[in-house]
Order: sequence, then C-alpha cells, then structure tokens
Amino acid sequence: MTLVGKKFPNLSVDAMNDMGDTFKLNVLKEAKKNNKKVLLFWYPKDFTFVCPTELHAFQAALGEFEKRNTMVIGASCDTPEVHFAWLNTEKDNGGIEGVTYPILADSNRNLANVLGILDIQKETFNEETNSYIVEGDNVTYRATYLIDEEGTVFHEGVNHMPLGRNVSEFLRMIDAYAHVQTHGEVCPANWEEGKEAMTADRKGVASYLSSN
Repeated sequence: MTLVGKKFPNLSVDAMNDMGDTFKLNVLKEAKKNNKKVLLFWYPKDFTFVCPTELHAFQAALGEFEKRNTMVIGASCDTPEVHFAWLNTEKDNGGIEGVTYPILADSNRNLANVLGILDIQKETFNEETNSYIVEGDNVTYRATYLIDEEGTVFHEGVNHMPLGRNVSEFLRMIDAYAHVQTHGEVCPANWEEGKEAMTADRKGVASYLSSN
C-alpha cells in the first residue's frame, strides 16, 4: 500500500550519528518540528557493496539538500554498533567514514515492517516449534521516501538490491514539489528548476504542449 499523500508512520527508531551517539529519531516529528522536508533512504546492509556508494553520494550532495531545506536520513536494519563500526571504516576500505547525517538502526524491523519494504519471499508457520519461518534475507530493499514539512509523503520508490539510486533525481523532485507548493502550478515530464511549469487545467496543458 502506497504512503504517497499520507502521513509518514509516527514511530521512533534507534539512530546513530557520526559522533557515536545512539538516540531515538522519529521521522514524522523531525519534519514537523524543524519545518523541513526529509529524504529518508533505506539500504540493505552495512559493509556491503552498492550501499557505501549510495551513502557517500548522499553525503556529497548534502549541501544541495540543505539549500532546499531538506534533511537527509539513512536507514537499515543493522544495529547502532554496526553503524558506528562502519562509520569508523575508511572509504578506501569500503567504509562510510565522513558521513555526517543520522542513520536509523531499525534492528527490530518495526518501521521497515510497517513500510512493507523487507525482503521476505515467504513466511510459513511451523506448528512443531510454534514459530514463523521466514524465507528471504529479511533486510530492506532500496526504498526512498520524500516527506514534506507537514510529514506527508510526496514520493516513494523502491529499487531491487543491485540497483543504486540517482541522487540528482531526488533533488529534481524536491525542486518540483517546492515549485508546486510556492506557485500552485504542476510540473510536467522532465521538468527542472527554471523550466516552464503549467496550470492544472485544459488551457494550461494546451498552452504548454503548443510551446513544447
């Protein structure tokens, strides 16, 4: 079930920062309290392969997100201690040293389960052990959420494990949503900051299509 147009779940999750501090972080409350947009991106596992390239890519673009009044938050199902170990591993050795935004440590999978982004292929009940047996890695896909200042999700997307994200596309979508918020216009396909938008009516689309 999509969360677009709905409030992000009101759940507090353990998080880790680059100083080694573990604290509770509630994404919905962070957006509303700080009057900021939030980009929340989930990745499968610490100490893996595509994942560090994404964390460094979001770090490299952090200034661009900050210009757009947007917080960046990473997330996986690893523990805070594993996050901290990875944060203290040099980039040349596959680590994420230098990443400064917080990273959720959803080790009990409460939030990931609510979002429905876990890699669970099959779940069966074992009567002998009176327990559920899960097939799959039970880690998250590469899910991304863009959340506005009121805590409403305006974009969500999920990539399979091998597919890294394009950070620039999220900046474009934040620009587009900010344009909608400010001007009340809608943004057509391939819209970028500075390009023509349009009014959401027949006259608007006719005018746009006639000049594009």
